[in-house]
Amino acid sequence: MPKRSSPGRCFGPETFQFLRELAKNNNREWFLRHKPRYESTVQGPAVRFITELGPRLGRISSHIVADPRPFGGSLTRIYRDTRFSKDKSPYRTHIGVHFSHEAAEGDRSLPGFFFRLTPGDSLVASGMWRPAPPDLVRIRDAIVASPAAWGRVVGNGIEIGGESYVRVPAGYDPEHRYAADLRRKDFFATRPFRDSEVTAPGFGATFEKACRSLNPLNGFLAKAIQVPW
Repeated sequence: MPKRSSPGRCFGPETFQFLRELAKNNNREWFLRHKPRYESTVQGPAVRFITELGPRLGRISSHIVADPRPFGGSLTRIYRDTRFSKDKSPYRTHIGVHFSHEAAEGDRSLPGFFFRLTPGDSLVASGMWRPAPPDLVRIRDAIVASPAAWGRVVGNGIEIGGESYVRVPAGYDPEHRYAADLRRKDFFATRPFRDSEVTAPGFGATFEKACRSLNPLNGFLAKAIQVPW
């Protein structure tokens, strides 16, 4: 692993440069020739970032996992699963880091944080993508039972994203104050980062601050589906 070019910095312009070049040369031959660059400018910095963020996110929730292993940990594989995709490009052209809930297993979505690093469109996400049907019912019921608490979440500058059903599900008031949220299939929110923020010394502190700003959503969802947070 190369030394950091600046104290407190994990990612540099060379990280984005590699990802841009990979997007233009997304094939096995090119990647194998440049794999040492991937390891030194992408994988290595990502592992250092996960290691740094572990204690920081632990101050937000002791149930968050930051696993710095380069394979099988929080870092998403660079290799795409193309078996059921029309896009046969073999490699991801972004970095994905899952700071998952310790109770996550199988396909069940649980509250947590996700970091996507890609040139010009990096972000952190909080919440749950496509909750399981029983969890989705619990979240809706929690919104109905505690509208003030939900209001504090969405009134705190958190904009919920994702897909929604056309109508409010049966059994819920279509005129409810938060009817739009009762129609949701997903409950997540994001904060964007400029490339210059990601490559600046001290990005770990910037990332932690963004996670804290999104954390009320995780707290509400965890309480609704009855997992510790």
